[in-house]
Amino acid sequence: MQFQQLQYFVAVAETRHFTRAADLVHVAQPSLSQQIKALERELGADLFLRARGNITLTDAGEALLPLARRILADAETARHEVQELAQLRSGRVRLGATPSLCTGLLPDVLRAFHDRYPGIRLLIEEGGSHDLVRELARGALDLALVVLPLPTPSPALTTVELLREDLVVVSSPDAPRPGRGRRTVRVCDLEGERMVMFRHGYDLRELTVAACRAEGFEPDFAVEGGEMDAVLGFVGAGLGVAVVPRMVAARSDRGLRVTPLARPGLHRTIALAHRSDVAPPRAARELQRMLLER
Repeated sequence: MQFQQLQYFVAVAETRHFTRAADLVHVAQPSLSQQIKALERELGADLFLRARGNITLTDAGEALLPLARRILADAETARHEVQELAQLRSGRVRLGATPSLCTGLLPDVLRAFHDRYPGIRLLIEEGGSHDLVRELARGALDLALVVLPLPTPSPALTTVELLREDLVVVSSPDAPRPGRGRRTVRVCDLEGERMVMFRHGYDLRELTVAACRAEGFEPDFAVEGGEMDAVLGFVGAGLGVAVVPRMVAARSDRGLRVTPLARPGLHRTIALAHRSDVAPPRAARELQRMLLER
């Protein structure tokens, strides 16, 4: 089995078209078809069902696809690792993070990293912890900032706790202060408050809803389904209150009122994750060090 054959196979699997796949990998279509047939002979199974104008994966093709993608991703990581210079003057880091961490934690750290290593490209992917864990596992990310506990813990990942972050309540300065005007509020004070809520799958949504239910009530949503910027905008427009990380509230330029939660409050634990079986590339290890030392 040749590396090039796996590249051609993945290209056909993703485009479902031999000619478009050949264009994608910059090879003549007959050559690509020959290599795919050679791979099928070696494996002893057809990888594609070929009907006129319709290319689909066989069961064998479906089984091979995630493995081939991972092999190619690992090879790409190895290529970048080898090409990095001793002083980290070139290279890249693929970092995943939840949207709230992109807003709150990362800007200062990435600025410091970029100032020190201007030749390193930073590729940032925003997503929920579940999606980021999946991307790490298939080799599409070097590092990810995730919220613990992970939705599906995996021994294939190594996680290191980074920080424990307080959550606060934000509201429009033109609206009445939540909790009858007190300087701190309890979770139970949010009963009856109209809330702006994140989309399903968002870590902060699950945490907030669980905290409200633990106090015996269902949160009342005025608006739901947004990402961090949308939620802050809706709060600023006076549509309701929201529970957000303290760092996000501190960095917001929307002039929102910030009300701390009374003890014990609400918190979330942020961790840095990477695959256990493959060491992150050198540039990623340096970013990891800076995050852990922040």
